[in-house]
Amino acid sequence: MRQKLFNYIKHKLTMDNQHKQDERKEMHENQQETPFESTGSEEQQQETGTDSDPVQDLENRLAECNDKYLRLVAEFDNFRKRSMKDRLELIKTASEDMIKSLLEVLDDVDRAEHQMEQSQDISQIKEGITLVFAKLKSILQQKGLQEMEAAGMEFDVEQHDAVAEIPAAKESDSGKIVDVISKGYLLHDKIIRHAKVVVGK
Repeated sequence: MRQKLFNYIKHKLTMDNQHKQDERKEMHENQQETPFESTGSEEQQQETGTDSDPVQDLENRLAECNDKYLRLVAEFDNFRKRSMKDRLELIKTASEDMIKSLLEVLDDVDRAEHQMEQSQDISQIKEGITLVFAKLKSILQQKGLQEMEAAGMEFDVEQHDAVAEIPAAKESDSGKIVDVISKGYLLHDKIIRHAKVVVGK
């Protein structure tokens, strides 16, 4: 950022100098065309003492550019702080939204736990747990979570972590995944956990 500001100031000073040189060149040409008027003007300037000091002009312009530079640095620092604050707020809000969505699943888990304490019907308990699990998966999928396919696929170091190798039952299974220890997941097509797998050899 400072390099960009330095280049901008350098470019600005160069353009200002070029503009003043053009003005002086044009003034000089006009003086050559009207020598009497130019002489009178020069004498008047000498009498009034209004000639500007080039060094002083450069110092003034440098001070002005330095002031602009400091202002830009301050503005950029404020922008950086606001961006960090907005980012933290966004992360906080995203987490809050996820937690609110999972509260419904937590309610279902509480009801399922109460049902298991009150009922001895295994099929009914199993059905309740299946419904809770399906609801959890649905909510996570709505948030962009995807389960990574692994079983029976070719081993890919970009997606899978091989925890073991075992002899393949068939030659066609060599180099393929024969078992999945932990499923892999993607969030909005980005891998957030690699699948831990067993590979046939």
